[in-house]
Amino acid sequence: MSVGDIRSRLSGVGGTGETDTAGDTGDTASGIGPFRLGAFVGVGLLVLAYGNVLYYVTDIVGGSGLLLAVVAGSLLLATALGRFLRLRSAVVFTLVLFAGGFAVYLLSIPTSQLSVLTADRLFGDTIALLSGLSVLRLTEAGVWALAIAPGPTFLAWYLVVRRRYVLSAAAGGAALTFFVLTGDANPVVTLAGAIGAAGAVGFGTLHERGGTQAQFDTLATVLAAMIVVSATLSLVPGGAAQPLDPDPGAGTIEQNLVSAQDEVQIQGSIELSPQVRFSVESTEPQYWKTTSFDRYTGGGWVRTEGTSPYPGRLQSPPGASRPVRQTVTAETRLDALPSAWKPVSLSGSAVGNAQVTHQGDLRPGTALLPGETYTVESQVPQYTREQLRRSGSDYPSEIESTYTQLPSSTSERLRIRSAEVAGGYDNPYDKAVAVRDYLQENKTYSLDVQRPSGDIADRFLFEMESGYCTYYATTMVVMLRSQGVPARFVTGYTPGEQVGEDRYVVRGLDSHAWVEVYFADVGWVRFDPTPASDRQNAEATRLDQARLDGEEGVDTTETQPPNETATTPGSPDANTTGINGTNNTTLNQERLIEQLGGDGNTTAATTGPPGAESADDGPLGGLPDTRTLALGLIALVGAVAGARRTGVTTRAYRSVWLRFHGKRRDPTTDTVRAFERLEYLLARQYRPRRDGETVRAYLDALSRVGLDDRAKRVGSIYERAQYAGEVSREDADEAIDLVGQLVTERTPIIGRLRS
Repeated sequence: MSVGDIRSRLSGVGGTGETDTAGDTGDTASGIGPFRLGAFVGVGLLVLAYGNVLYYVTDIVGGSGLLLAVVAGSLLLATALGRFLRLRSAVVFTLVLFAGGFAVYLLSIPTSQLSVLTADRLFGDTIALLSGLSVLRLTEAGVWALAIAPGPTFLAWYLVVRRRYVLSAAAGGAALTFFVLTGDANPVVTLAGAIGAAGAVGFGTLHERGGTQAQFDTLATVLAAMIVVSATLSLVPGGAAQPLDPDPGAGTIEQNLVSAQDEVQIQGSIELSPQVRFSVESTEPQYWKTTSFDRYTGGGWVRTEGTSPYPGRLQSPPGASRPVRQTVTAETRLDALPSAWKPVSLSGSAVGNAQVTHQGDLRPGTALLPGETYTVESQVPQYTREQLRRSGSDYPSEIESTYTQLPSSTSERLRIRSAEVAGGYDNPYDKAVAVRDYLQENKTYSLDVQRPSGDIADRFLFEMESGYCTYYATTMVVMLRSQGVPARFVTGYTPGEQVGEDRYVVRGLDSHAWVEVYFADVGWVRFDPTPASDRQNAEATRLDQARLDGEEGVDTTETQPPNETATTPGSPDANTTGINGTNNTTLNQERLIEQLGGDGNTTAATTGPPGAESADDGPLGGLPDTRTLALGLIALVGAVAGARRTGVTTRAYRSVWLRFHGKRRDPTTDTVRAFERLEYLLARQYRPRRDGETVRAYLDALSRVGLDDRAKRVGSIYERAQYAGEVSREDADEAIDLVGQLVTERTPIIGRLRS
């Protein structure tokens, strides 16, 4: 066997592929070639990327199982039609799918909303989607996802079946780009789609042009490098430099709650802002509400639907109510219209361009500047505890469907725990009180928390010992919804510091999240599951520190500096003591219940929840997360492909093959293998054996330049084995040992390691 034969054998085991010039032959009798298969995998990854967004939407609002069926049907249909349907017909068919899906979506919209859906509104909504409006804000987001899925899926897969790889990547890439623009495609999904598109084009081009194994390795190395480098730099290539870190820094509660007017993402550790935001003259203290959120995503909250111009008068709550008049003055730039629930009229500088959300909250068209003033008249629901208990569960259909929504992936253990806490009560009020008290008694208040992965409510309920208002409010809403009680997540400000009989100063640290529960014939009633005393103490501590540090904007001429004898809002005897900051001595018990929607229980225990799972992963800190493991696997694949392309794997294999004879077999086979190793060694040390050159002639020629006699002895044993067909076990073992000696001596590094 010549060295050329040895090289041929070795190149077939981890070689560089330089001898593979046949390339990819495309479709064969046994199936598709490797390059075309790579193109299919690339398009599949691209479809999976934007399909992940659609699945996320349907998981939240319902219909994920149907979505999977729709996508699978689209793929099967594209595969079947791709063999005979012409491109123009396929494009027409895709347009029909889009038109049919859009018609289904329009039919799913409630009649009350459909009546105001004009061409201008549709155009405006489309522009809004392309400029960052999440698909989750659509009322019938699930139907929309099911309607949009077949078109791009069919077209992208049809084109790859037809070997139109660039067009296929463009079709799938357009769908993914749409979700990038809406903000629904996170950086990891975007990166996966970009890699899929690049792979589809790259492997498809290799298929069309007869690529080689070496080019395959090069492309695989480049794609793996794209992923690893992008993830390492925490940036999406060509994107908006969005970090892959899910919790890059939350800022203040106010920034997260009040400024995030359409979507709230639950954050990790957060700070309090002591700056004064606005002052309020009000006939009674209230929570100054800014926004209601109806759709829970598992990681935060979304406010569905858009806004409409303020009509001049808003609807009062369904039951009895009392008027509360508030005049609000902006002390700094104010991008919200805080008011007591439920606002029914607005006057002042903000009324000209004011908006009303679908949930009934007021929004400014433009931010208010310092000194600007507006007045709100609110009709605050008025009720008693017994009235709430008697209200029952006969909810309007729209209220029930919207405010009992939970993601399909909501854990069974959360539903079970919620039933254990609230399932023993026969009315929504007692269920709400039970859940509120359970959270206050089993969780502690802290601003210094690490944001968990997965469903926030589930993790807070079972795996976290402490959190702040967004964690408490989120978990209470989810627990109530799991028991069929309509509830929503609400943001705004607590009453603030009382500086006069009917006057309050509100700071950024008063920003807060709480819960509203719906009661038939009463409307929305506030419940606050966050321990009041702990929250107020944290606020008072931050304010005291800001005053000591001389921070600007933390006081007005009406507020008390730290050297005055007046108490601060967090003090036990302050006039803001109580769950809503009111002076409890001025209110009778029933009036307090009316304002709070509860019994004022603010007890907070320091123990963890019963049955809470330990977060301790042991001394090694647990296994790496899924993303880290996936990134490591991709890096390994790229490294292997790169090693193959540069010949590193071939040289590594040859090095091992040369130094270790392996398991011994029959004498003839062992002698032949020993000589093959010798021949490869001599080819490296001197020259390869020429075609037609006999073993004896080759060894004699090398003897003239100093060939070792041991090599000639191996050659002699090999000749007997090869031509006489007879060699003893002792001779075969001698040949193996002699080759081992020569290899050790002529590869000094290995020799030193062996010694």
